[in-house]
Amino acid sequence: MSAVQAAVPRTPTRTDLDNPALAIAAVGSCGLLVALLQTMVVPLLPQFPALLSVSASTASWLVTATLVAGAVSAPVLGRLGDMYGKRRMLLVSVWIVLGSSLLAAVAPNFAVLLVARALQGVSFGVIALGMSLMRDVLPPERVGTGVGLMSSSLGIGGAAGPPLTGFIAQHGSWRVLFLAVAAGALVLGLLVPRFVAESRVRTGGRFDTIGAVGLGIGLVCLLLGISKGSAWGWSSAATLGSLGAAVVVLVLWGYYELGRRSPLVDLRVSARPAVLWTNVATVLLGFSIFATFVMATQVLQAPVGTGYGFGLSITLAGVLLLPIGGAMVVFSSVSARISQARGPRTTVLLGAALLTLGNAGFALLPSSLWPAIGTATVGAIGAALAYSALPLLIMRAVPETETAAANSMNTLMRQLGTSTITAVAAAVGAAMVVEVDGQLLPSGGAFTVSFLAASGAALLALVVAALTPAPREEPGEADAVRPACAAR
Repeated sequence: MSAVQAAVPRTPTRTDLDNPALAIAAVGSCGLLVALLQTMVVPLLPQFPALLSVSASTASWLVTATLVAGAVSAPVLGRLGDMYGKRRMLLVSVWIVLGSSLLAAVAPNFAVLLVARALQGVSFGVIALGMSLMRDVLPPERVGTGVGLMSSSLGIGGAAGPPLTGFIAQHGSWRVLFLAVAAGALVLGLLVPRFVAESRVRTGGRFDTIGAVGLGIGLVCLLLGISKGSAWGWSSAATLGSLGAAVVVLVLWGYYELGRRSPLVDLRVSARPAVLWTNVATVLLGFSIFATFVMATQVLQAPVGTGYGFGLSITLAGVLLLPIGGAMVVFSSVSARISQARGPRTTVLLGAALLTLGNAGFALLPSSLWPAIGTATVGAIGAALAYSALPLLIMRAVPETETAAANSMNTLMRQLGTSTITAVAAAVGAAMVVEVDGQLLPSGGAFTVSFLAASGAALLALVVAALTPAPREEPGEADAVRPACAAR
C-alpha cells in the first residue's frame, strides 16, 4: 500500500455532499470575504493619516503588512490543509478573520490596527484551500464551477470593495467596515461546517517548521523590496538589501527543501514543466490583472484637469465599475464550461487575449466614460476566464495530496505579479507627473506606460501558456491517487 493510500481514512465523514450548490456558495463566500479584506482599505488610505495621526507612507503599511502576511501564510496553510484537513484550516482562517476584524474595529491607535491588518493577511490562504477542497469533495461535474468561482472571488471582491468602502466612508465610520467583515466571518464560521464536507485526502507526515520559517523570511524580504522600492528608492540600501537577502535566503531554502522527505513545498513537483510554466504565466497574469482592477479606478477618480481623469467620487467610480464584478461572477461559470469542453489551457489563452486587448485599450485613455467602463469590463472578463482556469491546470499536474500546497504557491505567484505591477506603476507615476491645482499627480503618459506594460505581460502569458507542455503522469502516481478519487 502506498503512502498516499494509507493517508486516506477508511471512515468518511460524509459519503457525498447533500447540496453541492450550498457548498460552493459557502466556500466561495469565504473567498469573497478575504478578497474584500485586500482592497477595502485602499480608498481610505488618503484619510488614515489624518484619522490616525501618521504620515502617508506609514499609513501605506496597512496594505503592505496584509500583503506580506498573506504571501507568507498561504503556503503554510496550504501544507497544513494537505496534512490535517482543508476544511479544518479553512475554518481556522475564518476565525482569524473574525478575531482580527474585531481587533481592527476597536483599535485605539495605528499600531494595533497594523497588527490587526497583518493578522487579516494570514487568512489569504483561504483562496487556495477553498479551491483544493472543492476538488476533493464536489462531484466531478461541479468541480470546474466551484474552482472557477473561488478563484475569481479575488477579482469579484476587488471590484466590490471600493464602492462598499466609499459608501460607508461617506456615511459612517471606517470601523463599521471591520465590524461588517467580522459579522460575515461569524456567519461563515457557522455555515461551512454545516454545508461543506471535510476532505478525506491527507498526506500525514511532520510539518516542516524550518522550511516555513525560511520561506517566510525570504518572502518578507522579497515583497518588502518590491512593494516599498518606490518609497525607499530603488538604489537605496534598504531596497537592495531586502532584495539581496531574499535571493540568498530563498536559494538556501530551496537547497534545504530538496533534502527533506516531507518538505513544506515539494520543489520537484513544482519544477514539472506543466506546473512551473503555469506559475510563470500566473505571475504575468497577476501583473496584468491589477491594472484592470486598480488603475482603472484611479483614472476615473483623477481630476479632469489632468487631461485624462473624469473627476468622479470614490463611491460613483466604484458603482460604475460594478460591471467588472458582475462580469467576473458570470464568466467564472462560463470559464468552467469552456474548460470542460475545450480544456483549461484554452480558457487561459482566451482570458489572456482579452486582458491584452483590455489593457491596450485603456492605454489609449478613452476620453468618454462609457468606452472606459467597457474597456475595463473586457479586461475583467479576461481576468475571470484566466483566473478560473489556472487552478485547474495546476491540479491536473500535481498529485491529489499536493493540491492545497500547489494552489497556495499559485496564489502566491498572483501576489508576486500584483506586487510587481504596483511597484512599476508607482515608479512610473512618480517619474511622469502633471501639476493640477498645486498638486503633483501621475500624468496620462504614466498610465499609458503602465497599461501597455500590463498588456505586454498578458500577451507574454498567452505565449507561455500556449507553449506549456501537458502534464505528464509520474510512474505510480495514478495508482496512488486513484483510491481518493474513487472514494468520492
